[in-house]
Amino acid sequence: MAGRYSNQLVRYAAVFWSLVVFMPVGMSYLALFVLLASMVVQGARVPRLQRVRAHPLFWPLVVYVSWTIVVLVFQPVFYVETPSNLLHGARIALTLALALALTRDEAVWAMRGFLLAAAGSVLVVIAHRSVGLPDWSVWQKLIYYAGNKSISNAILLSIVAGSALVLALASKGQVRILALLVAIGLLSLIVLTLPNRTSILVVFAALLATGIHQWRHYKLRLFAFLALATLVLTALITSVPAIQTRLAQGMGELQQASAGEVSQASWNVRVHLVRYTYQMIADRPWMGWGIGGWTEQWKKRVPPPIAELNMPHNDLLWMGAQAGVPGALSWLAIMLVACWSGWRRQDISGRLAFVAALTLLFSALVNSATRDAVIGLSLLWIVGLYLRLAADPRFHYSTVK
Repeated sequence: MAGRYSNQLVRYAAVFWSLVVFMPVGMSYLALFVLLASMVVQGARVPRLQRVRAHPLFWPLVVYVSWTIVVLVFQPVFYVETPSNLLHGARIALTLALALALTRDEAVWAMRGFLLAAAGSVLVVIAHRSVGLPDWSVWQKLIYYAGNKSISNAILLSIVAGSALVLALASKGQVRILALLVAIGLLSLIVLTLPNRTSILVVFAALLATGIHQWRHYKLRLFAFLALATLVLTALITSVPAIQTRLAQGMGELQQASAGEVSQASWNVRVHLVRYTYQMIADRPWMGWGIGGWTEQWKKRVPPPIAELNMPHNDLLWMGAQAGVPGALSWLAIMLVACWSGWRRQDISGRLAFVAALTLLFSALVNSATRDAVIGLSLLWIVGLYLRLAADPRFHYSTVK
């Protein structure tokens, strides 16, 4: 009996990580270390390394880590943020590698854990809106929209909504209806409880990406789908006040920033983040300002109202500022290869991975979805699961049921 449990240790650890992705980030850190220790204890390390080595993400991850080391050696400026930036950079590569190292059975069970956690999170939100729940930290950022953990939870739910749209377009009858209801229900929950604009846009983008992936070889069907999807999304945006208000607020913030106004409003500050960080990269395009150098440069360059930020809320710019254009390209290569890994597989499993990888890319370009562990630790793990399963030619989504 003990031997059987020890053989399944990694499976249990992977499921544990998926079950806690909606909880405070400390639980995900604990799960990472538990999974890493489980892989070391259980053995079979060579096959796991071979699985990572065989995945298209292997070389982009190697280049990304290697260039970080090169910059650290040849641009040896030590900042207050240097240790944390090194940690987060290593975590990005390690999280994806751990997901890719899983066996198919372990990844399937981990995906089941994620879907169970998502269902449990929905029930928590419904219970709170129905009868009220105590303000406990374990679900606080699910029932109240505040901070990056709420953003993380919203994006994770948007991945599930996007997956439901993938299933709806690929199915017929009751399955299609049920999948559409799930997608609409999750979008409604996000809008009403976790009104994060990134996650709302992710659901819209998932619908378009799904159709492009599914009908890319059928031009007439693709054109008809895109026209219909555009009409549906336009009608949805203009008819749902909550969505319209959030997007209109964002556009107003962009206009204010373009006019030179400086504030900490979400989209306003992002304009200045892009502007000033781009200038950092232009000043030192080859090796940047050194690992952890963004914060110091930011404080020197910007007006006081926005000087206290510690990341550019755009991970491409983050890598470019601290590791130059090669560093930015090494990070971008990871994101694009992740998308390509789903794109190259033309069935529903590839489509699911493609939508998940696009969610990661978009979230990281408008927020620090890889650099910030509060968002990135859970998101990278889940996207890694989608990529791991899509890389297995024998995998079919129905095995997750």
